[in-house]
Amino acid sequence: MGEQKKTTIILFSGDYDKVMAAYIIANGAAAYDHEVTIFHTFWGLNALRKDEPIQADKGFIEKMFAKMMPRGANKLGLSKMNFAGFGPKMIKDVMKKHNAMPLPDLIDMAKEQDVKLVACQMTVDLFGLTQEEIMDGVEFAGVAAYLADAEDGNVNLFI
Repeated sequence: MGEQKKTTIILFSGDYDKVMAAYIIANGAAAYDHEVTIFHTFWGLNALRKDEPIQADKGFIEKMFAKMMPRGANKLGLSKMNFAGFGPKMIKDVMKKHNAMPLPDLIDMAKEQDVKLVACQMTVDLFGLTQEEIMDGVEFAGVAAYLADAEDGNVNLFI
């Protein structure tokens, strides 16, 4: 039996369609027995935010960031054809019609398959987020931890 294959994904984008692609790839790799890490940084971090507002002690700028950024996977916009929010609704309707799994379910499936979900601690700090605002089951780490995972990765992606 060969050694464990590894797939790592840096998820920089916060676009619904790109986040969905990252999670489809992650779940596929996990199904093929890869050890999978998704490192969420900058806008990709919004996919890990809890849907409900969390009261946290923050300064003015941090409060503004929290209000302006989408809260959770279901609130992300599309990379193309967003149409002031109508695009995501249309794509979700098409996905439902074709029995495609919605993004929140893909994230849950990734957790069930032991995909390592990592929130970039530097981005959490920059955006003024707190760990309480991030969904359960997520690790907090820096770029060194990602590089350690990626160093012997068979597949390394930047999305």
